[in-house]
Amino acid sequence: MPFTYVDGVLTCHGVRLEDIASAVGTPVYVYSAQDILRRYQEYREGLAGLPHEICYAVKANSNLSVLRLLAQAGSGFDIVSGGELFRVLRAGGDPRKVVFSGVGKTEAELQYALECGIHSFNCESEAEAELLDCIAGRLKRKARIALRVNPDVDASTHPYISTGLREHKFGVDAADIPRVYQACLRMPNLLPESISCHIGSQLLDPQPLLEALDRMLELISELRAAGVPIRRLDLGGGLGIAYRPEERPPAIGEVARALRRRLQGQELELVLEPGRSIVGDAGVLITRVLYRKTTNAKHFVVVDAAMNDLIRPALYLSHHEIIPLEQAPEGKSILADVVGPVCETGDFLARNRELADVAPGALLAVLAAGAYGFVQSSNYNSRPRAAEVMISDGRWRIIRQRETYEDLIRGE
Repeated sequence: MPFTYVDGVLTCHGVRLEDIASAVGTPVYVYSAQDILRRYQEYREGLAGLPHEICYAVKANSNLSVLRLLAQAGSGFDIVSGGELFRVLRAGGDPRKVVFSGVGKTEAELQYALECGIHSFNCESEAEAELLDCIAGRLKRKARIALRVNPDVDASTHPYISTGLREHKFGVDAADIPRVYQACLRMPNLLPESISCHIGSQLLDPQPLLEALDRMLELISELRAAGVPIRRLDLGGGLGIAYRPEERPPAIGEVARALRRRLQGQELELVLEPGRSIVGDAGVLITRVLYRKTTNAKHFVVVDAAMNDLIRPALYLSHHEIIPLEQAPEGKSILADVVGPVCETGDFLARNRELADVAPGALLAVLAAGAYGFVQSSNYNSRPRAAEVMISDGRWRIIRQRETYEDLIRGE
């Protein structure tokens, strides 16, 4: 993790986080460019020698500076909306390295992506493939597609982010895949040369991913025997990070090398769509303590960040470590809920958490907030969204200005 204590003060690559908070205010998201690039390169190095493309999952963190950083490193992108494609292009991403996933693509989004010349579409249904064929014909273009397979593999993760079982909305049932591919071969404007799957997010055990790969290889063999020219396998993303100190996520390089070994000799290009594993640990949310409050039931630490800034604890009951920017003395701790100003009982960042005995005015860092943090933030309770900062080469800069009250009513 790039955020460490130096002389009792939390820093990132030589930058004191309290200096950022003093200059920019709180709440503020802070990201490490160096850590983002390091994790991206771990994927590339682990897959070296195997034809592959790393398509960063834009939904994890879509700030233009994050996308530009990865685009300049050669990354492709996995998008799930027309807006994400717009962001990728604005950041200098290569449309020829873009794959368009998602279960509810609109006609306008499909047309926009075709006009921009993206590489391919991960189609989630036969109906979507039919619509894409129609649009491509109208534009006199050929659309590369992969059908997204629902392999019925249990990712053993939170039910909201598990996507590979039959009861989920994603993909085509594996039993229907041969028939749908034959239908796609008859559509004159489609090139069904790829196949895809994604079983879920925050995988702490790589075994389900390897199991999904084995099932996909069996299916590819069957499809090739039936005349479907599968040349590309999109295995999705999903590798997890350690939100709790005791969690031990798989090392990126080890998983990449395991995939490479299984795919050698298969004459397939591998596509991976990592998001959280690249940016999750590379970001923190800095917040300031406003009040301490004690009732007959419990202690509360009231901070200026809320569920509108980081909804994961309220939405998923997820855990984020929370530490002070000034290292606390040993033995001084409290058991408390960390809550924000939003008018909801569900507005909390932590419940019944042992944390430093902080006073009003103290600064806290919510760790592992680089993925699904700012991107899920909102203006609920008419709260301006937080600023974002990037640290690179020992220096920091604002990559998204804090919203103002005027921003709240723009367009109304």
